Amino acid sequence: MQILTYILSPLSHLYYGIVFGIFHVFQVVAHRVFGENARLKVIVWLNFFLTKAPYFLGSKVTIKGKENIPDNSRPIIIVSNHQSFYDIPIIAHLFRKNTVKYVAKASLGKGIPTISYNLRKGGSALIDRDNGGQAVRELFKLGKHIKENNYAACIYPEGTRSKDGKVKTFQAAGVSTLLRSAPNALIVPFAIKGHSDLIAKSDVWLQLGQRISYTIFPAIDPKGKDAGEIVSEVERLIRVEVEG
Repeated sequence: MQILTYILSPLSHLYYGIVFGIFHVFQVVAHRVFGENARLKVIVWLNFFLTKAPYFLGSKVTIKGKENIPDNSRPIIIVSNHQSFYDIPIIAHLFRKNTVKYVAKASLGKGIPTISYNLRKGGSALIDRDNGGQAVRELFKLGKHIKENNYAACIYPEGTRSKDGKVKTFQAAGVSTLLRSAPNALIVPFAIKGHSDLIAKSDVWLQLGQRISYTIFPAIDPKGKDAGEIVSEVERLIRVEVEG
């Protein structure tokens, strides 16, 4: 098994590198020549291919609650736990009809082929954790963006990823700000289990044969509810699903 790890881990990383490189070119050309709609179609295919990488490692993937994905008649805010980079493409893929935008740290807006360009050009919120005012402005702008287009915003209220898979305490401030500018948005809890096991020993040598599950819970209408109470309930749902 360890020998396979040394063989398949580099192949998995190579696969990601090739996909990133190819789709960076496709995305830039689509955006500059054909416009935003063409770029979004490229991103849909990008995430389709990225979600296939765990299968190379013999991962067993389960998706629960796909019927709970809302249509695009209202904006949605996807609230998820965060375990690794692998969290990002699966959410974008499953909610592709909702056109997902992300709340991400500002440093991700440069230096990463495909990903940085998508974050900058796609209307995601790139926030500086050391600048509260800037973060609020970016979140408010993202909220307006999803409200105007009935898009989805994905936020990880733990702040940073959980390397051991245990759910950290959710912070309500980001969700609260998004709801201020998109008060009609539905809240969709999303639980990720098993990504931390892929990188249990290191980000380089990935673990084979892991069980990975994604759970989409029924949407919560925030009307008449306190954002802090909603986030606490979402945390509880996700914690039960992930930690048992």
